[in-house]
Amino acid sequence: MTMKTPIAEEAPGMITSGENISYWVASVQPLGTAPLMQDETTDILVIGGGIAGLSTAYLLAKEGKQVMLVEDGMIASGESGRTTAHLTAALDDHYQAIDRAFGEAGSKLAAESHTAAISMIEKIVNAEHIACNFERVNGYLFLHAGTKKEYLQQEYQSVLRTGLEARWLNDTPGMPAAAGPCIEYRNQAQFHIIRYLHELCNAILRYGGKIYTKTRATDIDSSGAVCNGYKVSANHIVVATNSPINNMVTMHTKQFPYRTYVIAALIGKNSMPHALWWDTGNEDTRWISAPYHYIRTAPYDQQHDLLILGGEDHKTGQAEDEDVPEELRYSALINWMRIYFPAAGDIVYKWSGQIMEPIDYLAYIGRNPGDKNIYIITGDSGNGVTHGTLGAMIISDLIQNIPNPWTELYDPKRKPTKEFGKYISEILKMAGQYADYITPADIKNIEQLTAGEGAILGKGFKRIAVYKDDQQQVHAFSAVCPHLGCVVQWNADEKSFDCPCHGSRFTKEGELINGPAIAPLTRIDIQDLHR
Repeated sequence: MTMKTPIAEEAPGMITSGENISYWVASVQPLGTAPLMQDETTDILVIGGGIAGLSTAYLLAKEGKQVMLVEDGMIASGESGRTTAHLTAALDDHYQAIDRAFGEAGSKLAAESHTAAISMIEKIVNAEHIACNFERVNGYLFLHAGTKKEYLQQEYQSVLRTGLEARWLNDTPGMPAAAGPCIEYRNQAQFHIIRYLHELCNAILRYGGKIYTKTRATDIDSSGAVCNGYKVSANHIVVATNSPINNMVTMHTKQFPYRTYVIAALIGKNSMPHALWWDTGNEDTRWISAPYHYIRTAPYDQQHDLLILGGEDHKTGQAEDEDVPEELRYSALINWMRIYFPAAGDIVYKWSGQIMEPIDYLAYIGRNPGDKNIYIITGDSGNGVTHGTLGAMIISDLIQNIPNPWTELYDPKRKPTKEFGKYISEILKMAGQYADYITPADIKNIEQLTAGEGAILGKGFKRIAVYKDDQQQVHAFSAVCPHLGCVVQWNADEKSFDCPCHGSRFTKEGELINGPAIAPLTRIDIQDLHR
């Protein structure tokens, strides 16, 4: 398996939130601005430089609003740079599940809103003349090997009731006959997300907005936030950080972090139709959402396109619960690809990303519970690009006091009444992670650690995150996540320490790369490990 060499990073987590580099990040130069170096006052402060934050800032700046955006890394250094950029109203939790949770009227609104998000992206691409390979394509939902045809037929009926443009096909285009029947979704789309986001930045600046990268926001309240130690006063604060960093508990009991894996293989130029594919998912799983495979193509060079294939999801920090560590998830993807796409060639990229799975399938978008002027966009549920875009549409309307038909559907205050049993089950599983204080640690002494690897070291009831670099120097930190005290786990694939409770992630040097934590792991003197 040949791999592209990762691009150099300014600092861990500054360009992307993991050791592996996605095709999108590797194919363009990183984009940054000057960091914030003084106190500021603005009407609207947007925190987060991914699809949700940049789209929000763009829509408001274009309307002449005073907008300032801060991002703690470079632009799209979080999860937006690690997506596969499917633009679809074919939601990954399926409409028959959304019917149960929100009724048929809710499903129609969900389909309408995601369709509108795709149209909004297309509108922006055309208005701002963005060269990002935006293309309308069809999508195909086909059967997972273990799923009965009746399930797909039920989903088709649910889809038809939403009003989406769809039809039943007896064979799946672009797939071998073994894939069987599918639902065809017309007029979905795909694009190069980083090129799109970079041009959104340029447009925001043209419309008078301000952008500060390498600027971390903390101490968020109704008056604004502290950014790089400077006070930013604002009338409206939008937290678009994948997982909210302003909300310590409430939202983190309603959604759960998952890791998903992606490979990109060479295929002949135009040898496959430009389309999106998804299987129905593996129902024989311990996770709340059936892990599924998702596929698309993308332009690459004059001789090749890329086949981009993802899946093999698991809860963040809990890969070992299935006895399949993170780094082996790619092998499972390759094996699946060889069955369904035997003509695919060398693997040239691999990466993983983090998604937030809400207990009732749809994102949380709107006013943060208990706040009047703080807004959140979170709970992407595997449809982060469209959820982030429609989140921007909802939030910009809320700030401008414009009625929006989707506000109630995505309201963060909603309670998962139709999924209460699943909600309690997940809360108990989350609470079970605190048992890591008394269960055996990965290693008992640092001599067991090999160069380039990390682990959790046990010292009585203490848990210590340790990493040995290539120069044999050991870096040690408290393994207690500064968010709510879970014990982090070593991710050997992305070389990070990941929290299995709420998804905070830290570099091998202990630096914060993903919230909801807002501080790094506490450093420990290596000499203390020998006492």
